[in-house]
Amino acid sequence: MTDIAKNIAIIEERVDASAKKTGRSRSDVTIVAVSKTVDAYAVGQAEEAGIQDFGENYVQEYLKKREVLKDTLNWHIIGPLQSNKVKFILDGVCLLHSLDRLTLAQEIEKQCEKKGTQLSALVQLNIGKEPTKSGIFEEDLGRFLQDVSVMRRIRLKGLMAIPPAAFQADDNRPYFEKMRRLFDRYQAEYPEFEYLSLGMSDDFEAAIEEGSNVVRIGTAVFGARSN
Repeated sequence: MTDIAKNIAIIEERVDASAKKTGRSRSDVTIVAVSKTVDAYAVGQAEEAGIQDFGENYVQEYLKKREVLKDTLNWHIIGPLQSNKVKFILDGVCLLHSLDRLTLAQEIEKQCEKKGTQLSALVQLNIGKEPTKSGIFEEDLGRFLQDVSVMRRIRLKGLMAIPPAAFQADDNRPYFEKMRRLFDRYQAEYPEFEYLSLGMSDDFEAAIEEGSNVVRIGTAVFGARSN
């Protein structure tokens, strides 16, 4: 068994244990392996160990790996997306996690119209109102959802957030709890809401226990990045 396979086996057990605390199971939580900066061979090892969902921050990196690995995987874009890169993700990305501004939504709508396709997306919130992070503020979420919901080509599938850096995993529970409340509130209005994307390598258990059903795990799968 490779180191990556061993890491994934441990993560699977931890995800299952955390999910069971909320009356769910491992199958109720999607593990997105964050594969930025790792090569296609490492992604292939993770696939062999049972992971089907992979998250990339940069469109160019996603395109290179997809060319090697073809269409056997579910690709997610989890980092900030430049408007001029939208046209490159419409054929192979199953979920955009970082819809963070109206101009991006408008470009997605425009490019999808050209290609006759749709794109599923999560709205990224800046839940900690950090000046260095992208995302919609909580008080602006309702209006943003209204503006995007009239677009025919974007399927709003839920919410995503990256809380402020924390010293301990439990430090972000208040943010996770707030995100779950927002998700529950707007799910009643937007029935396609399905995913709450919270939690990374250091805090995914706390995120799951607070209601997340998508976790984005990189270091715990592939090891520390070299750059």
